[in-house]
Amino acid sequence: MRELVRALSRLHAARALALEVEGNGHFAGDRQDLVEMLGNLLDNACQWARTRVHITLREAGGELEILVEDDGPGMPPEVRELAAARFGRLDEAAAGSGLGLAIVTEIAAMYEGSLALATSPLGGLSARLRLPAGLP
Repeated sequence: MRELVRALSRLHAARALALEVEGNGHFAGDRQDLVEMLGNLLDNACQWARTRVHITLREAGGELEILVEDDGPGMPPEVRELAAARFGRLDEAAAGSGLGLAIVTEIAAMYEGSLALATSPLGGLSARLRLPAGLP
């Protein structure tokens, strides 16, 4: 997780975003699958954030919860389902293929996990990824 955050900090260095990571957790699945899911969520958050992206990891009851929040414009509730569908693009002018959130949803489902989108207390989008927790 921390390596991915460092890479995204360098990628978005011109914007001087504050990327904060809180907590720890272990995933019971393939590391590359986790990197793929987190890469998509964090890249989306960094693209839309104004100044801040906050990542929280926690384990409870055999579940790993990863919460990615930003202070960007957010996403209206009525379009969140479309955004998580394949090729669901809310802004055709923005870079990307429209597959990011769909990929996260599909990989999470392979592990009987889930992705939920909501409004973040920071003002932007909150993406809550739930996956099976693993051993350290």
